[in-house]
Amino acid sequence: MTADLLNILKPVVHYSLHFLAPGLTAFVFFRKEWKRAWLIMMATMVVDADHLLASPIFDPGRCSINYHPLHSYAAIAVYFMLLLFPKTRIIAVGLIFHMFTDWQDCHWHEFSAYAIKIIQ
Repeated sequence: MTADLLNILKPVVHYSLHFLAPGLTAFVFFRKEWKRAWLIMMATMVVDADHLLASPIFDPGRCSINYHPLHSYAAIAVYFMLLLFPKTRIIAVGLIFHMFTDWQDCHWHEFSAYAIKIIQ
């Protein structure tokens, strides 16, 4: 595995975690209402609206976690608190998984350097 391949895989992994993994999560944990749960989790993508406050709006080298207001540690704490209430649980799962996805993206270079060492 080369660094070039890992750079190609980064957006594939990122967007798969944003779109496909919530579908699998919805199917496994909310089976009776998985389609509704998946749609709700997809709706939590609106949390990325806070990127519009940044300049530039998109910076591939910037970590979203604790940079954008809705990606802040305080906001993430609120998302975890939403797990406590059945009516907000699916929203909370979507938001927390979104933050996890963005967090892993922040550490992609560390992960990929480690993966290259293991493979070589």
